[in-house]
Amino acid sequence: MIREWTEDGQLWVQSVSSTPATRLDVINLQEKLDQQLQQRQARETGICPVREELYSQCMDELIRQVTINCAERGLLLLRVRDEMRMSIAAYQTLYESSVAFGMRKALMTEQGKGEMESHIGQMEGSVKDLERQVQEWKLKCEAIEKREAERRESEAKKHKEEVAYLENYARQLKGQLETFVTPAKKGAGAAAAAGGQPVLQAA
Repeated sequence: MIREWTEDGQLWVQSVSSTPATRLDVINLQEKLDQQLQQRQARETGICPVREELYSQCMDELIRQVTINCAERGLLLLRVRDEMRMSIAAYQTLYESSVAFGMRKALMTEQGKGEMESHIGQMEGSVKDLERQVQEWKLKCEAIEKREAERRESEAKKHKEEVAYLENYARQLKGQLETFVTPAKKGAGAAAAAGGQPVLQAA
């Protein structure tokens, strides 16, 4: 297998060596891995693309070394490696999907919150308007009650004055009636004393 790439304007060609790896090659691979991790400032914990890339390259080299000595073992390791990569890719897709879902829910929540705040503002405005109307109706009711009380007081006063006027007028009529009736009684008494016969006078 030959791999070609261009770096700094130069073409690089890499071919797979068929020489079996020794214990010294494994030690050198480990030292080179540690060196690359330090040079590229890979993080020791958490998600780090640099560390993932270096360990992936190291795994490929180990599979190559194993495959030279035993092709079946190398193919099995290759299968395991591919399965692990597919699992990681599936977890990454699931993570991205969950993040997108969380963002959508957060946006929907913010939108719903804004709509709810707007609705609350409208309801508060309606409550203030209704309170203002209630206050206006209270003032109107108080004004109507005051006018009605004044009207009743005025009518009661007028009625009292009318009653007093009628009573006074009745007393006057009674006095006049007594004035007309009393002389007639006196004249009738005098006639009876004189002749025993009432004196008839022409009207």
